[in-house]
Formats: sequence, C-alpha cells, structure tokens
Amino acid sequence: MSYYTNNASPPPLQHPVPTHPAYIPEPPSTPMSPQGYQRYTSSPTAPNYSQPIPAQGHQTLVPPPYGPGSAYHPQPHHPHPQMAPGAPVDFSAWGFDNATAAFGMQLGQSAVAAGQEYVQKNLGGFIPISMLKHHFNVSNSYVIKKLRLLVFPWRHKPWSRRVHRLENGQSEWSPPREDLNSPDLYIPLMAFVTYILLAALYSGLNSRFHPEILGITASKALAVVLLDFFFVKSGCYFLNIPGGLSSQVLDLLAYDGYKFVGVIITLIAGLLGFGRTMYLLTFIYTFLATSFFLLRSLRSMVLPDASATAAAVNPSQRSRRITFLFLVAVSQILYMGVLVRV
Repeated sequence: MSYYTNNASPPPLQHPVPTHPAYIPEPPSTPMSPQGYQRYTSSPTAPNYSQPIPAQGHQTLVPPPYGPGSAYHPQPHHPHPQMAPGAPVDFSAWGFDNATAAFGMQLGQSAVAAGQEYVQKNLGGFIPISMLKHHFNVSNSYVIKKLRLLVFPWRHKPWSRRVHRLENGQSEWSPPREDLNSPDLYIPLMAFVTYILLAALYSGLNSRFHPEILGITASKALAVVLLDFFFVKSGCYFLNIPGGLSSQVLDLLAYDGYKFVGVIITLIAGLLGFGRTMYLLTFIYTFLATSFFLLRSLRSMVLPDASATAAAVNPSQRSRRITFLFLVAVSQILYMGVLVRV
C-alpha cells in the first residue's frame, strides 16, 4: 500500500509569498546564508515596478532586519549643496571668521599686486616683460624643428629672420612660433636645467655624487653663459654693431644657451658607453654644428645688409667683424669643453 494513498496524510506544504521583491524567503528547512539573508529555491513572483521612482536625489538602501515579513526602508541621501556662482564665500564652515578671512584675502591680493609692480618697475625698465613673452612664444612643432636645426644645420635655408608689421604701422621680429630662425629662451632654459640633472646623474653613476654637485654644476654653467655673453656683447660694442639693448640682450642669451643641446648629446653618448673614440667624435660633431649655427645666425646681426642699416660698413670694419664672428664660433669649443667635464 502506498504512503500517499492514506487519507490521513497531511496536505502538501505551500511556500509563503514574499512581501517585498528585495526580500525572498525560503522554507524553514533551508539554512541561513552567511550574510544573514535567506534564499528561495523556486521562481519568485515578478516584482511590480508600476510605482514611479522619486527624483529628489539618490537613495541609500538599508539592509532589512532578519526574519520574515521585513522589508527595505529607503532613506533619501541629500547631496552637498552647491554654491551658486557669484555668491559670497562662507568661511565660517571652515572655522574662520568671515571678516578676518576677507581681510586676509585682500591683504594677499595687495601683496601680489605690489610684487608685480616691483618687478615691472625694476626688471621691466631693463628688459620689458613683453620681450620675455615674445621669446617664450613657442609651440611643439617649433621646438622639434629647432632641435633638428641645432643638430643638423648644414642644409638649412634661409637664415634671415622674418618681420611683420603691426596695426599701428610699426614693424617687429616675428615670434619663434612663426619663424624658425627667431631665437627663443625656452630651449636654452630647458637645456640648462637638463644639463644640471644629467651632470648629477653622470656623477652618481661614477660614484662621485654629493648634494653640492647640483649647485656647483649650475654655477659653472651660469658662469660659462655669462662669459660668452659678455664676450659677444663687448665685441658688438667696440665694433659699433647696431641693435636695441633689450632685444639684443635676450637674443644673445638665447644664442649662448643653444650650446647646451650639443653638450647634452655628448654626455648622453658618454653614458651609453660607446667608447672614448665615439665620445670624442660626438663632441667634435656637436661643436661643429653649434659653431656653424652661430655663424649663420649671428651673421645678420654682425654683418647686416646695406638696406637694413643707415650707416655703411667700410671694408676694414667689415673685415674686423668677420674676424670677430669666427672668434665667437671657434670659442665654443672652449665653452663646451668646460661643460662636458662633469
């Protein structure tokens, strides 16, 4: 006789209906999960999503308590209030008095304005800020082409600088961004800093590094640049070479700083361990490239065309200028030889 044919058998068990779609009960015989929730083995009833979802802000769901009949109770999460544009800053939220904080901000703005006025009054009288901006007006394509010109200057043409006219009828040199032959201060400054760091790395790999090496290298590099600058500037003065004071000073500093590109290439060749012969060949090539670049770049300033200057240059004066130009080019082997000794 079968067990299920007995009339006294109990009715089949029925699963309880879930009270919330997020809570799914399961029969008492199923053990609790480690997280405290029960799992339901059969397919639950499809939840009803007909109720609209409020859009006041984000909601954070809090886990329900254990046991049947419990449900989630969503709690609204209010985002941080955002300050309207133009509204005054409330410093009391950071623990500051509004009057004290406003006085501090006004004092800081006054200090910055005083510093800008001091720089403009003292430095701007000798070197105008507009001239500095002109020499730093570069682009990525200009920097790449200029570095290529410094390393391979042999077939570059032409070497004359471009001139563009302003709205008021005056003319000025085109910025480096628009003229490859225009000197800039970005590449010399970056090469100056790179040379100091590379010299420190070179000393460290040879177990000679100490913190003072950075200051010593920077002082040596600055002394070389100033020595070269005063030599060229003195020659221009004694040979009556025309040129504005501020523009000529920045141009000469730019031309003096281009030698660091060849020095960096020479130091990298020494770090790669190609041998002393390859190191010397690299130094000779970079010296010749730098000298040729200076010869062609400074020629327009030392030997200007007759149409570009009002005073004519007599043959004897022209001969002295050409000799001076070659001295400037040949002297680069002395400056670069000092710089590569790190």
